Amino acid sequence: MQKQQDKIGFALLGVFIFLGLACLGYLLGHAALAYKQFDRSVTVKGLSEREFPADIVIWPIQFNVASNDLGELYQMLDGQTSQIRAYLRSNGIGANEISVSTPAITDKSAQQYGNEAQVAYRYTAFQTVTVYSSEIENVRAVMGTLSELGKQGIVFTGDAYQTQTEYLFTRLNEIKPGMIEEATTNAREVAQKFASDSDSTLGKIRKASQGQFSISARDKNNPHIKKIRVVSTVEYYLSD
Repeated sequence: MQKQQDKIGFALLGVFIFLGLACLGYLLGHAALAYKQFDRSVTVKGLSEREFPADIVIWPIQFNVASNDLGELYQMLDGQTSQIRAYLRSNGIGANEISVSTPAITDKSAQQYGNEAQVAYRYTAFQTVTVYSSEIENVRAVMGTLSELGKQGIVFTGDAYQTQTEYLFTRLNEIKPGMIEEATTNAREVAQKFASDSDSTLGKIRKASQGQFSISARDKNNPHIKKIRVVSTVEYYLSD
């Protein structure tokens, strides 16, 4: 009798264990399926690109003089610097927008070696007058008339890298929020199209990263017009 009861007990225990394992397998399988569905996602990029006028211009005006007398060389530097400054002021550029660098003077006789031919002038000097202004259109207009000073005997040098005109855009913080919003909206539109094409439902944002803002000239002929660009990368959940 006791053995019969033990057999029944073991049988019932086996049934319960089987049912428990079956339930556990079902729950684990269902959880894995749910997790897999929850883990589905799509990563898209959104672009925002706009054009703005630069708000600062840095215009270096470099000229050179030559002489065999050092005192005369400095007088020529001072005289031509005053001419340039007066010309800029007469064309609406403020005194506080004009600065003058220390002249770079070369003694060519100290650079001669061996029997090289004697140079025409012992001393040469380069001087730079720089305009830093927010009145870009006015400065650009004056640039086009600088030849008037050339007719007065001033020799300008404009090929050096350090004499290239720069245009700056300094209002990036003002436009950042709107451009980030535009890039994010663009990314969601792309993700929504992907979800629609794949018969899925677009969910919440899983992960997002904002790319760096880039500022460049619109083209080589219009460096005063800046192209601002940012790309945002956004990952969305997908569900059936």
